[in-house]
Amino acid sequence: MRTVRTALLTVAAAGLAVTALAPAPAAAAPAPAPAAPKFLSAAQLPASPTPWTAGPVRTGAPQEGSVCTAGIAPAAGTRYRDFRTELDTNARQTITVAATAARAEKLAADLHHALATCLDRMKEQDPGLEGEAFYHGRIGIEDGAHLHSIDTSHPEVGSTDIGLYSVGRDGRAVTVVEWGQMGELDGTPLEGFRKTTRTAVAKLY
Repeated sequence: MRTVRTALLTVAAAGLAVTALAPAPAAAAPAPAPAAPKFLSAAQLPASPTPWTAGPVRTGAPQEGSVCTAGIAPAAGTRYRDFRTELDTNARQTITVAATAARAEKLAADLHHALATCLDRMKEQDPGLEGEAFYHGRIGIEDGAHLHSIDTSHPEVGSTDIGLYSVGRDGRAVTVVEWGQMGELDGTPLEGFRKTTRTAVAKLY
Protein backbone atom coordinates (compact mmCIF):
# COMPACT_ATOMS: atom_id res chain seq x y z
CA MET A 1 0.00 0.00 0.00
CA ARG A 2 2.87 2.37 0.85
CA THR A 3 4.33 1.76 -2.62
CA VAL A 4 1.03 2.61 -4.33
CA ARG A 5 0.62 5.76 -2.23
CA THR A 6 4.16 6.87 -3.05
CA ALA A 7 3.53 6.30 -6.74
CA LEU A 8 0.36 8.38 -6.63
CA LEU A 9 2.15 11.24 -4.87
CA THR A 10 4.92 11.09 -7.44
CA VAL A 11 2.42 11.31 -10.33
CA ALA A 12 0.59 14.21 -8.65
CA ALA A 13 3.84 16.09 -8.13
CA ALA A 14 4.80 15.56 -11.75
CA GLY A 15 1.42 16.91 -12.84
CA LEU A 16 1.89 20.03 -10.76
CA ALA A 17 5.32 20.55 -12.27
CA VAL A 18 3.96 20.29 -15.80
CA THR A 19 1.17 22.72 -14.96
CA ALA A 20 3.64 25.18 -13.50
CA LEU A 21 5.85 24.99 -16.56
CA ALA A 22 2.99 25.38 -19.07
CA PRO A 23 3.13 28.80 -20.75
CA ALA A 24 0.44 31.29 -19.83
CA PRO A 25 -2.09 32.09 -22.59
CA ALA A 26 -0.86 34.91 -24.78
CA ALA A 27 -2.56 38.26 -24.24
CA ALA A 28 -4.97 39.22 -26.99
CA ALA A 29 -3.34 41.44 -29.58
CA PRO A 30 -4.68 45.01 -29.62
CA ALA A 31 -7.19 45.71 -32.39
CA PRO A 32 -5.53 47.37 -35.38
CA ALA A 33 -6.27 51.06 -35.86
CA PRO A 34 -8.84 51.70 -38.60
CA ALA A 35 -7.31 52.59 -41.94
CA ALA A 36 -7.31 56.27 -42.86
CA PRO A 37 -9.90 57.24 -45.49
CA LYS A 38 -8.57 57.19 -49.03
CA PHE A 39 -8.37 60.19 -51.35
CA LEU A 40 -9.34 60.48 -54.98
CA SER A 41 -6.66 59.91 -57.59
CA ALA A 42 -6.14 62.31 -60.48
CA ALA A 43 -7.74 59.82 -62.88
CA GLN A 44 -10.99 59.88 -60.86
CA LEU A 45 -11.70 63.57 -61.43
CA PRO A 46 -14.02 64.73 -64.25
CA ALA A 47 -12.55 64.44 -67.74
CA SER A 48 -10.43 67.40 -68.84
CA PRO A 49 -8.72 68.34 -72.14
CA THR A 50 -5.39 68.21 -70.32
CA PRO A 51 -4.44 65.64 -67.65
CA TRP A 52 -5.02 66.23 -63.98
CA THR A 53 -2.05 66.40 -61.64
CA ALA A 54 -2.54 65.38 -58.01
CA GLY A 55 -0.66 67.14 -55.24
CA PRO A 56 0.41 65.55 -51.96
CA VAL A 57 -2.01 64.84 -49.12
CA ARG A 58 -1.57 67.54 -46.51
CA THR A 59 -2.54 67.51 -42.83
CA GLY A 60 -4.86 70.12 -41.35
CA ALA A 61 -7.51 72.40 -42.79
CA PRO A 62 -6.55 74.39 -45.91
CA GLN A 63 -5.23 77.84 -45.08
CA GLU A 64 -6.46 79.43 -48.32
CA GLY A 65 -9.07 78.75 -50.95
CA SER A 66 -12.21 76.78 -50.08
CA VAL A 67 -14.05 80.09 -49.69
CA CYS A 68 -17.46 78.50 -49.12
CA THR A 69 -16.42 76.13 -46.34
CA ALA A 70 -13.45 77.85 -44.69
CA GLY A 71 -13.44 77.65 -40.89
CA ILE A 72 -16.12 74.97 -40.56
CA ALA A 73 -14.13 71.73 -40.42
CA PRO A 74 -11.66 71.50 -37.50
CA ALA A 75 -7.96 71.26 -38.27
CA ALA A 76 -7.68 68.16 -36.07
CA GLY A 77 -8.66 65.10 -38.03
CA THR A 78 -8.64 66.96 -41.35
CA ARG A 79 -6.49 66.36 -44.43
CA TYR A 80 -6.73 67.68 -47.98
CA ARG A 81 -5.37 67.21 -51.47
CA ASP A 82 -5.19 69.70 -54.37
CA PHE A 83 -5.44 68.90 -58.08
CA ARG A 84 -4.82 71.02 -61.17
CA THR A 85 -4.65 70.93 -64.96
CA GLU A 86 -2.78 73.04 -67.49
CA LEU A 87 -5.97 74.96 -68.39
CA ASP A 88 -6.58 76.80 -65.11
CA THR A 89 -8.93 74.11 -63.86
CA ASN A 90 -8.41 73.15 -60.25
CA ALA A 91 -9.97 70.88 -57.68
CA ARG A 92 -9.60 69.99 -54.01
CA GLN A 93 -10.74 67.17 -51.78
CA THR A 94 -10.90 67.64 -48.03
CA ILE A 95 -11.57 64.78 -45.60
CA THR A 96 -12.37 65.15 -41.89
CA VAL A 97 -12.67 62.20 -39.50
CA ALA A 98 -14.86 63.19 -36.54
CA ALA A 99 -14.74 61.61 -33.08
CA THR A 100 -18.20 60.11 -33.50
CA ALA A 101 -20.70 59.47 -36.26
CA ALA A 102 -23.06 62.01 -34.65
CA ARG A 103 -20.43 64.75 -34.87
CA ALA A 104 -19.70 63.79 -38.47
CA GLU A 105 -23.39 64.02 -39.29
CA LYS A 106 -23.55 67.54 -37.83
CA LEU A 107 -20.38 68.58 -39.67
CA ALA A 108 -21.80 67.32 -42.97
CA ALA A 109 -25.02 69.27 -42.35
CA ASP A 110 -23.06 72.45 -41.52
CA LEU A 111 -20.98 72.10 -44.69
CA HIS A 112 -24.10 71.46 -46.79
CA HIS A 113 -25.65 74.66 -45.37
CA ALA A 114 -22.45 76.61 -45.99
CA LEU A 115 -22.45 75.59 -49.66
CA ALA A 116 -26.14 76.47 -50.03
CA THR A 117 -25.59 79.98 -48.62
CA CYS A 118 -22.15 80.65 -50.07
CA LEU A 119 -23.18 82.91 -52.96
CA ASP A 120 -25.17 85.22 -50.67
CA ARG A 121 -22.15 85.60 -48.40
CA MET A 122 -19.87 86.24 -51.38
CA LYS A 123 -22.20 89.00 -52.61
CA GLU A 124 -22.21 90.61 -49.16
CA GLN A 125 -18.42 90.80 -49.27
CA ASP A 126 -18.32 91.95 -52.91
CA PRO A 127 -21.44 93.96 -53.93
CA GLY A 128 -20.28 94.07 -57.57
CA LEU A 129 -20.44 90.29 -57.87
CA GLU A 130 -23.27 88.65 -59.78
CA GLY A 131 -24.14 85.00 -59.99
CA GLU A 132 -26.48 82.06 -59.61
CA ALA A 133 -26.37 79.10 -57.27
CA PHE A 134 -28.06 75.74 -57.83
CA TYR A 135 -28.64 72.68 -55.71
CA HIS A 136 -28.40 69.56 -57.89
CA GLY A 137 -29.81 67.10 -55.40
CA ARG A 138 -28.82 64.29 -53.10
CA ILE A 139 -26.57 61.43 -54.20
CA GLY A 140 -27.42 58.04 -52.75
CA ILE A 141 -24.04 56.74 -51.66
CA GLU A 142 -23.19 55.49 -48.12
CA ASP A 143 -24.67 58.09 -45.71
CA GLY A 144 -25.46 60.47 -48.56
CA ALA A 145 -23.90 63.35 -50.50
CA HIS A 146 -25.16 66.67 -51.85
CA LEU A 147 -24.16 68.48 -55.04
CA HIS A 148 -24.09 72.26 -55.59
CA SER A 149 -22.90 74.68 -58.26
CA ILE A 150 -22.13 78.40 -58.11
CA ASP A 151 -21.82 80.46 -61.30
CA THR A 152 -20.33 83.93 -60.73
CA SER A 153 -19.37 86.90 -62.86
CA HIS A 154 -17.88 90.32 -62.21
CA PRO A 155 -19.03 92.72 -64.97
CA GLU A 156 -16.49 95.40 -64.05
CA VAL A 157 -13.65 92.91 -64.40
CA GLY A 158 -15.19 90.82 -67.17
CA SER A 159 -14.50 87.49 -65.44
CA THR A 160 -16.82 84.51 -65.26
CA ASP A 161 -16.21 81.52 -63.04
CA ILE A 162 -18.03 78.27 -62.29
CA GLY A 163 -17.58 76.08 -59.26
CA LEU A 164 -18.95 72.62 -58.51
CA TYR A 165 -19.12 71.50 -54.89
CA SER A 166 -20.20 68.40 -53.01
CA VAL A 167 -20.23 67.15 -49.44
CA GLY A 168 -20.70 63.52 -48.46
CA ARG A 169 -20.39 61.27 -45.42
CA ASP A 170 -19.61 57.66 -44.55
CA GLY A 171 -19.79 57.01 -40.82
CA ARG A 172 -17.31 59.28 -39.03
CA ALA A 173 -15.69 60.53 -42.25
CA VAL A 174 -16.90 63.62 -44.13
CA THR A 175 -15.51 64.74 -47.48
CA VAL A 176 -15.88 67.93 -49.49
CA VAL A 177 -14.94 67.96 -53.19
CA GLU A 178 -14.47 71.28 -55.03
CA TRP A 179 -13.97 71.85 -58.76
CA GLY A 180 -13.55 75.21 -60.47
CA GLN A 181 -12.59 76.89 -63.73
CA MET A 182 -13.28 79.99 -65.80
CA GLY A 183 -16.55 79.79 -67.73
CA GLU A 184 -20.24 79.16 -67.16
CA LEU A 185 -22.35 76.25 -65.96
CA ASP A 186 -23.26 75.23 -69.51
CA GLY A 187 -20.63 72.79 -70.71
CA THR A 188 -19.24 71.94 -67.27
CA PRO A 189 -18.83 68.23 -66.46
CA LEU A 190 -21.75 68.09 -64.04
CA GLU A 191 -22.40 64.37 -64.50
CA GLY A 192 -18.68 63.66 -64.37
CA PHE A 193 -18.49 65.57 -61.08
CA ARG A 194 -21.45 63.60 -59.75
CA LYS A 195 -19.54 60.39 -60.53
CA THR A 196 -16.41 61.80 -58.88
CA THR A 197 -18.43 62.56 -55.74
CA ARG A 198 -19.81 59.03 -55.62
CA THR A 199 -16.27 57.67 -55.93
CA ALA A 200 -14.95 60.05 -53.24
CA VAL A 201 -17.54 58.94 -50.69
CA ALA A 202 -17.22 55.24 -51.60
CA LYS A 203 -13.43 55.39 -51.07
CA LEU A 204 -13.66 56.78 -47.54
CA TYR A 205 -14.08 53.33 -45.96
